[in-house]
Amino acid sequence: MHVDTAAPTEIEWPTWLVWMVIGGAWLLLVGSYGSVPTWVSTPLLVVLLAWYMSFQHELTHGHPTRNATLNRLLGLPPLAIWYPFDTYKLDHLKHHDDAHLTEPGVDTESNYITPQQAAAMGALALWLYKSQRTVLGRFLIGPAIVNVSLWTRLLRALRQGHADELKVWAVHLPLVALLLWALDRYSALPLWHYCLGIAYPALGLAMLRSLYEHRPGTLPAHRTVINEAAAPWRLLYLNNNYHVVHHAYPEVPWYRIPALYAAERAAWQAGNGGFVLPGYWHLIRNFA
Repeated sequence: MHVDTAAPTEIEWPTWLVWMVIGGAWLLLVGSYGSVPTWVSTPLLVVLLAWYMSFQHELTHGHPTRNATLNRLLGLPPLAIWYPFDTYKLDHLKHHDDAHLTEPGVDTESNYITPQQAAAMGALALWLYKSQRTVLGRFLIGPAIVNVSLWTRLLRALRQGHADELKVWAVHLPLVALLLWALDRYSALPLWHYCLGIAYPALGLAMLRSLYEHRPGTLPAHRTVINEAAAPWRLLYLNNNYHVVHHAYPEVPWYRIPALYAAERAAWQAGNGGFVLPGYWHLIRNFA
């Protein structure tokens, strides 16, 4: 299929609109915290931070501008706290080596382990691994596992003197400190609640998308899902539910992906070996 990707001079207004809505809504919700019931503001902020992580995903692929420095500056603010943007970008672009999708130790975003790795794991570690492969585990322990991995990586960098990794954290941690200071100074939102009651479940919500978006397969083309999700989910994940289309054309902006899929729906489904899910509620019902 021939695809006309965005011209270098095209202004990606839909992506800029997402950025403006996220920023404006975040300022409004944290600034008005206390005047809006917590049971309203908290889930809204959780969804908003998960949406921000979807926006960061677009940034890793050269959107909304062709200026990598500007895109990086848009992604550095650690609204979602935990994951340094530079680390995410590095790992995610490595993940796009489709020939090695799902391969443990090669695919930087693989959810799978080898039999040898499973045999070497203790009972608790194996239970944690299996648990985070469920929807509930994705929310409850998935973000903790991510954080342990990130901090282990940082400690290794400190021991071994990995300058590039240390530079990432030398940017991320001061930005997190600045964000928390601003929240403490200008918002009534408790810092512990922002970190554990909002940013933590937001990472879990973002991780729901990746729960079953790749599977092992002899053919790399059969390893990536099509999830025919409802409109709210598609907007939340910026159409990354059509994941096989994104992997085929990672340079295409999110708002063009549905048309690419709809134009040759049967061909896409045949091309990925019928790896098609009817939506995220299907995952929630069957992988709870």
